Amino acid sequence: MLHPDQLEEVARVCVDCGYHLHRDLGPGLLESAYELVLAKVLQQRGLSVSRQVSVPLIYHGVVVDNAFKIDLLVEKCLVIELKSTERLAAVHAKQVLTYLRLMNLPLGLLMNFGQGTFKAGLQRVVNDYQGDYRKR
Repeated sequence: MLHPDQLEEVARVCVDCGYHLHRDLGPGLLESAYELVLAKVLQQRGLSVSRQVSVPLIYHGVVVDNAFKIDLLVEKCLVIELKSTERLAAVHAKQVLTYLRLMNLPLGLLMNFGQGTFKAGLQRVVNDYQGDYRKR
């Protein structure tokens, strides 16, 4: 796990790359296009990036191997969930928080490329719970 200062620097780079991507390509593309391009740009900035990371769900001994998929996992500790919709719903941030809890990670970014400005579509999601949900 990265030191909190390092994690904040990774988040800053991700936001910067997302901003430039939104500015240069604009809203309206498919999420998959933003995902591919953002992953490549982050890698060019020296970050490790995994796409479509499976998140297992374990509950009372029941294992669902591919319950969820994280769009981008940066440096094995920062979740990025991408959307391309006119308006985010409350469930989108809850989705990111669920990923963070299931993976026992501290920070996620919800980036909606469908809005007029990048700032309007950016949300930071923090997992205050540091327990491991996967052991339940």
